Amino acid sequence: MDNMVISIKDAVVSYREDVALQGVSLKVRKGEFIGIIGPNGAGKTTLLTVINGLGKLVQGQALVLGLPVNERSGIKLRKRIGYVAQVENIDPRLPINVRETVMVGRYGRLGLLHRPTQAQWEDVDRVLDMVGVAGLAQRPIGHLSGGEYQRAAIARALVQQPEIFLLDEPTASIDPQAQREILSLIQLIHREYHMTTLFVTHDLRTLPSICQRLILMKEGKIWQQGSPGSMLKEEILSQLYGAPISIPAKAEIAF
Repeated sequence: MDNMVISIKDAVVSYREDVALQGVSLKVRKGEFIGIIGPNGAGKTTLLTVINGLGKLVQGQALVLGLPVNERSGIKLRKRIGYVAQVENIDPRLPINVRETVMVGRYGRLGLLHRPTQAQWEDVDRVLDMVGVAGLAQRPIGHLSGGEYQRAAIARALVQQPEIFLLDEPTASIDPQAQREILSLIQLIHREYHMTTLFVTHDLRTLPSICQRLILMKEGKIWQQGSPGSMLKEEILSQLYGAPISIPAKAEIAF
């Protein structure tokens, strides 16, 4: 049985004059945890955008969860895909609390005109407890620290019950202790749910040790890919980043 949940072939994406992806091909099996690394501007976020049904292909094909990626399939795909980006700047005056924010993740399946049931609120509370912010449920979302906000963002994605989990620099702009906690949580979630997970980072210190495969991106292309053991070599990474790179100590990568 074919267990590929993502199949991209010769994808080209451009934004006006800039080509963001150049002939990218990628296959991802159900349940894989993949790290995507490379310098800023390498096309990492654009690749996630394509998988999430938002990237418009100029050339090539993309099949995600059995659906061809196009304008018609985008909404259907995003109901089945959880997405967590960098910490957002939230207006502290925004009149919505953490619990309500997490429930937003359920509306894709629930529908905007339907009121959540008691059972669905209980699902939200269970996920809040799992990610460690149950005690912040009534706090305004704009009053959270960066690490707390990312826990809430992860909870919002989880309550959606996704089949694919996309994490785009989720530890950027938060302090080192919060980074370690978020990475530990992400790995715990993968062990618990076995969701297909793609984790984007430009910072090797925030690369989860649970990664089964690494995709190295440069100038809009997949430059190399392979096991972490074969990719995490100083000569390879120095070429990727265009500067001498030292491999972080294992203790810095593994959480």
